[in-house]
Amino acid sequence: MPEHVELRRGAYYDSVSLMQVSRAVASTPGVEAAQVAMATELNTEVIAGMGFAVPAEAGPNDLVVAIRGAEEGLAAGRAALDAALEELKSAGAHAGGFGEAPPRRTLGGAIAASDANLALVSVPGQHATVEALDAIHRGVSVMLFSDNVPVEDEVRLKDAAAVADVLVMGPDCGTAVVGGVALGFANAVRQGQVGIVAASGTGAQQVMCLLDAAGVGVSHCLGVGGRDLSAAVSGRSTKQALAALAADEGTTSVVVVSKPPADEVLADLQAYAAGLGVPVHWATLGAGRPDLTAAVESALEAEGHGVPQWPSWPVDQATASGPGLRGLFCGGTLADEAMLIAAERLGGIRSNIPLSPELALGPDLRDPGHVVIDFGDDGLTQGRAHPMIDPSLRLERIAAEARDETCGVLLLDLVLGYGAHQDPADELAAAVRGARATAAEAGRELPVVVSLTGAEGDPQGLKQCATTLQEAGASVFLSNAQATRHALSLLPGQEN
Repeated sequence: MPEHVELRRGAYYDSVSLMQVSRAVASTPGVEAAQVAMATELNTEVIAGMGFAVPAEAGPNDLVVAIRGAEEGLAAGRAALDAALEELKSAGAHAGGFGEAPPRRTLGGAIAASDANLALVSVPGQHATVEALDAIHRGVSVMLFSDNVPVEDEVRLKDAAAVADVLVMGPDCGTAVVGGVALGFANAVRQGQVGIVAASGTGAQQVMCLLDAAGVGVSHCLGVGGRDLSAAVSGRSTKQALAALAADEGTTSVVVVSKPPADEVLADLQAYAAGLGVPVHWATLGAGRPDLTAAVESALEAEGHGVPQWPSWPVDQATASGPGLRGLFCGGTLADEAMLIAAERLGGIRSNIPLSPELALGPDLRDPGHVVIDFGDDGLTQGRAHPMIDPSLRLERIAAEARDETCGVLLLDLVLGYGAHQDPADELAAAVRGARATAAEAGRELPVVVSLTGAEGDPQGLKQCATTLQEAGASVFLSNAQATRHALSLLPGQEN
């Protein structure tokens, strides 16, 4: 099949923007495969693995374009590429964003030439520490979007930040809202007086969207990286973020959101928070702890707010034919929450991010029992866009589960907001319809339940997405915990 590979010398774009560009090109009619990325070692390996011949002279400051498809698809793909890059340049001209490499070629140089107090670092993990240290030593806080940063480097960065009295958000920090400005993947929620400290991306989005549905706004959401509450990192950034929010006049209470933390780290943080003079509420997942929805409800009640009936868009569904729960998630924290809830009724859940090592899935991510997969895990995103942007791997798995007689209920998430797929509901709805039809042809009942994380102000349209999925035959819930419990009730022998 015809291919087009080209190298654009010195054309720098950040990886987050290029994820969107690759998605735009790959979805062009007639294009079979496409990758648009900076020619780092990792990216060139991925492109070569797709069967493209990468020019030998390619370097990390060059943009490599690889497209495969029919002749008319190549032309259309190149046109889509140029349009997407032109849009980035235009946005950069108005907002100081990314585009052709500016005269300032280092992060430190850019900081010195501006009044910046926050730097967003999104480079391959092996280069991220140097860039982040450059910003820290210049007295600037860092949102470190990069993943695959060694934990010892994370500790080093956060110790340096404490000395410089700045904050490191990350590594692998994909969500933040600072002063009403959304960074990375974030939702268009109302501004208010609740601060969020989050060692979780989609967990933070779930919490801020539930608050928004309750009519309560967010002052800031400070991500700290998914490992911050681990024993190795010991809550270094969480303490700094808590102190910063406690000192903020616009913040009257704080919610801490985390994947399952180390017990001793959580206890230390709770003791620290008790002396800050601002109410701190805990949405920290773990066995025996409240789920995220329950934690938000507790925080709302403690602060004198009413707890609403969380939005849902259910459909009538029969009990599943197959025995297994299959959770296919884009959000790691939402997957963790689903496993914790499901394990109370089903026992061990196999996963690529298991709650205990013996429950780890093999390389093929298959098992006839109960399975939850995080398609946003680092192992599934190296060299490709996050599934909140490019859901192709999950869509393929949905189709495969529809053919598997051991699959009883499909539990899916869909996360809206800035940075995410611009029109995600139509693709997912088509996959849901296709899966249900495949199962029906085999004489099976395949219920589908969707956890929809979003806010009314999100560009994709919360109600529109919910209605699209409901019309495809899925029951939809704003609360991930409620979605999981509903999915469990549809399994044979688990009916409420």
